[in-house]
Amino acid sequence: MIPVIALVGRPNVGKSTLFNRLTKTRDALVANYPGLTRDRKYGEGEMHGRKFMLIDTGGITGEEEGIDTVMAEQSMLAIDEADAVLFIVDSRDGLTPTDRQLAKYLREKERKVYLVANKIDGINPDIATAEFFELGLEDVYPTTATHGRGVKSLMEAVLEPFPEIDPDAVEDEKDRGIKIAVVGRPNVGKSTLVNRMLGEERVVVFDMPGTTRDSIYIDYEREGKKYTLIDTAGIRRRKNVKLSVEKFSIVKTLQSVSDANVVVLLIDAHEGLVDQDMHLMGSAIDAGRAIVVAINKWDGLEADSKDWIKSELKRRLRFVDFADIHFISALHGTGVGHLYESIENAYSAATDKLGTNRLTKILEDAVTVHQPPLVRGRRIKLRYAHAGGQNPPVIVIHGNQVDDIPNHYTRYLEKTFRRELDLHGTPIRVEYRSSDNPFAGKKNKLTSRQVAKKRRLMKHVKKKK
Repeated sequence: MIPVIALVGRPNVGKSTLFNRLTKTRDALVANYPGLTRDRKYGEGEMHGRKFMLIDTGGITGEEEGIDTVMAEQSMLAIDEADAVLFIVDSRDGLTPTDRQLAKYLREKERKVYLVANKIDGINPDIATAEFFELGLEDVYPTTATHGRGVKSLMEAVLEPFPEIDPDAVEDEKDRGIKIAVVGRPNVGKSTLVNRMLGEERVVVFDMPGTTRDSIYIDYEREGKKYTLIDTAGIRRRKNVKLSVEKFSIVKTLQSVSDANVVVLLIDAHEGLVDQDMHLMGSAIDAGRAIVVAINKWDGLEADSKDWIKSELKRRLRFVDFADIHFISALHGTGVGHLYESIENAYSAATDKLGTNRLTKILEDAVTVHQPPLVRGRRIKLRYAHAGGQNPPVIVIHGNQVDDIPNHYTRYLEKTFRRELDLHGTPIRVEYRSSDNPFAGKKNKLTSRQVAKKRRLMKHVKKKK
């Protein structure tokens, strides 16, 4: 699974700026879980094809008594969750007592710490970083997060110790069968559902610790088919889990979503659909994962309550109308077996091989029914389509003026491809490529005969004058 990197330091040293640069966004996920401060944000970044997860923490002001305040505790929890820590200091402010205090704490933790001297623009890097070496944290990495200076070399050093994906390991992953992540808020019944899924017609079960701390991959077989449940709550080794539910729920959920083939989002029928459920749904869609929605604790609800929940689901989940919704009781097993049908269908759709001829024919029919809009008096032309990836399915469309295609037309194409290809249970992504003009940017080269003709014409013009 991808490494987790925490950003810590005083306020206004550039943590959020670096966070936004690495995640390439300014609207990073803010998860409103109980006990979580607003200043603690999670996001995913990528460099040279290698993914990593970032935790942006609230700054430590230096006014606390030690580091045992609520704000400081949140930053320290991020350090516990992380595989590596970016300790960010301000080159312009120089070394402060708070920096020394935080460095002392980091030296005592069993984490790899990278000291980042930020805001070096206009300053000699050697002079700006010199005094920070006394913190005893090995190398100092000078950066300017606002402009990206030094960020690339910093992240190359941070990611270097973590192994890259081995092609043989990818093959091994395929042999494990469909990877299913059961996600949801605390106390919605994830543990009960996982145990029910494992206990029903179970043949073989293996508990295998994941590559990150306390994540457990559970391989098993059902009716001759292989599956892997990604257990983010550590339910089968609860006595060994030292992280609290609050700490575990966010990082582990995001990791499991990223690593899964299919995500089963579990919702408590008694509480209905809440904002935290929508955050988890958004994370799964952003990751491009196939989705199955399960409404748990359905037994015992009054008919009016059931009708209200169904209407709320229909209203609020219109953007995921491709996902199957199941009403289950994990405790009694009602409806749990039917989850596998949707999981299989969603996985098949997410990993289906799409042929160029078929995609191009669907595109041509779609354009015939509803042509792209005019842009500056010219019609956008879409020429052909081909597959660009799986899980999620990526459809690459080539044409002219594709940068001007409006969002509503892209949504129209997505719905058309989904309907014609029967891609049920998985989001799809449509990407565009420009059909470049091979003569664009090149000067026309004249033949020797054309050059001679041009010279004669010029002489004739001069004689007339």
